[in-house]
Amino acid sequence: GDVYKRQVSTQSTWGENYNHYLEFLNLSYSIMSKSAIGNLDAQIQQLLQCKPLPEADVKQLCEKAKEIFMQESNVQPVRAPVTVCGDVHGQFHDLLELFKIGGMPPDTNYLFMGDYVDRGHHSVETLTLLIALKVRHRDRITLTRGNHESRQITQVYGFYDECCRKYGNPNVWRFFTELFDSLPLTALVESQFFCLHGGLSPSIDTLDHIRQLDRFQEVPHEGPMCDLLWSDPDDRTGWGISPRGAGYTFGQDISQQFNHTNKLKAIARAHQLIMNGYANTHDKNVVTIFSAPNYCYRCGNQAALMEVDETLKCNYIQFDPAPRAKGEGAVQKLSLIHISEPTRQAEISYAVFCLKKKK
Repeated sequence: GDVYKRQVSTQSTWGENYNHYLEFLNLSYSIMSKSAIGNLDAQIQQLLQCKPLPEADVKQLCEKAKEIFMQESNVQPVRAPVTVCGDVHGQFHDLLELFKIGGMPPDTNYLFMGDYVDRGHHSVETLTLLIALKVRHRDRITLTRGNHESRQITQVYGFYDECCRKYGNPNVWRFFTELFDSLPLTALVESQFFCLHGGLSPSIDTLDHIRQLDRFQEVPHEGPMCDLLWSDPDDRTGWGISPRGAGYTFGQDISQQFNHTNKLKAIARAHQLIMNGYANTHDKNVVTIFSAPNYCYRCGNQAALMEVDETLKCNYIQFDPAPRAKGEGAVQKLSLIHISEPTRQAEISYAVFCLKKKK
């Protein structure tokens, strides 16, 4: 992973980034054994064209990825510099736009905080590409689990149906959902930025408590593991009942105490639609990052990345959706109320929640 360290400017074109990436592949391939690399590089290039891999290749890829994830911690340490990303939700072309803005791995180190699938049209290609990049550059990309990385949620919001439609059976869905059980729950950038999908839990006071959890299972309906993937910061004091039906809401006093106890600079999380792509809350004790622009192809929001440099200074980069092919994902700004989805276990959009609070 250290062979090629060219720094790609955020002003570079996608073509330049892609050429740099191919240049790295050619260089690394020349010094590594072909048997070690196998056909992974060709698979990545195929995925970059939004072409799914054969079922057998996905199975093998998931097996390799599971070996890597099994060695990672519930609180996976991450070195700076790193670019931190929120939800991408199967919006494949917007993921390519993200790489265009931030640079392709391994030129840029990435930390993704979950919700790779559901709602977008290309969850299969999005997730497969991220897993392939993880296997190829295991020290340059960190993937943590989101609330949508579960069997129950993916059967409601599209990933299961997409797998069946593209492969003719649910096998690929099973490969990936088994892999989800091994994903790290959280990450820690230079012992200063605590990164996770959802939020805090009344059952957890320290990072060591998280390290002791058994994460190798389907996301429970309740408890600390569930809370980490479902909870949200709120304008309140103490803990509150979450309108999502899972996890909790927590106030600034809770986040301040958690950061103080664990000697953290801030909590970085995803999970909520933010119209500007990111939002600092709780007196900058919490930052929410959302990386799916024009969410569900209709919300009209920007997306954002958080770049953490070697000095732990944060820089936020906002970006708009990638241009769409004709007929792919109607780009229309419908009322946000159309995103709401009833059911206890399922996610209720934060945007809808905000609208209801105003009424």
